[in-house]
Amino acid sequence: MKTAAPKMTTTRLKAGMTGWLFISIAVIMIAAFYFYPMIQALILSFKTGTGSNLSFNGIDNYKRLFTDKMFITAVKNTFIYLIFQVPLMVILALFISVLLNDKNLKFKGFFRTAIFLPCITSLVAYSVVFKYLFSSEGLVNSLLLNLHVIGTPIQWITDPFWAKVTIIIAITWRWTGYNMIFYLSGLQNIDSSIYEAARIDGASPIRQFFSITVPLLKPIILFTSITSTIGTLQLFDEIMNITKGGPGNATSSISQYIYNLSFKYSSDFGYAATVSYSIVIMIIILSIIQFKVAGEKK
Repeated sequence: MKTAAPKMTTTRLKAGMTGWLFISIAVIMIAAFYFYPMIQALILSFKTGTGSNLSFNGIDNYKRLFTDKMFITAVKNTFIYLIFQVPLMVILALFISVLLNDKNLKFKGFFRTAIFLPCITSLVAYSVVFKYLFSSEGLVNSLLLNLHVIGTPIQWITDPFWAKVTIIIAITWRWTGYNMIFYLSGLQNIDSSIYEAARIDGASPIRQFFSITVPLLKPIILFTSITSTIGTLQLFDEIMNITKGGPGNATSSISQYIYNLSFKYSSDFGYAATVSYSIVIMIIILSIIQFKVAGEKK
């Protein structure tokens, strides 16, 4: 009995070392390509200067955020996208997933693929397509004119209001299918006997949706809300390829402003890093708020 314990300890130690060996490469890669750049960016946010001629300036960059009109404009625009697009996308994805989860629906595979397909298309390609679709002489205006919905072409790209609407439509079109997949997986894990019992008790489909589906999908709804929020705060490709932040700065986002600070204006990498970390702070605050609203304690 005395010799068995050391053997078991050695076996467990070897098993533990084998596990660490398998994940060591992943840990090293994550540390090298994620955590190290994050730490370097944080240090960089406390520096000022152009190009590589940088020097520490304390928290001056963070103070500058509150007086930078361009940054404030970019934040306002980004939060407009966030307020309208995230709820729209989450609700639409949930509604579509419920429809596609119907056992009596035919060609479910086709519809699921068609709705998810925009998620795997090239960001640049689909942005360019949207730019042409929503141009003053594009397909969208042509259809609306032919249907007599409008009398004159809508300036989707050059009008400040309609340019924001175009961006919101583009983001919703691309990412709704992504959230739909999560809801579908959650719906398929709900025991059908729960719905059968609700029907026997006389619950209508609407009552079943709000009393069974939504509560049971609550963790997934929270997850998709947070990931959609993070994605919207980092919005760049659509802005850059559809409107380029215009007209004026009416559609500019925080990420586009970071790009401009780094590569378009005189390269102020220190302040660009500060603006980047402002997104991190916003994500943390909004995620905490969403957890509190959802009532999640874990």
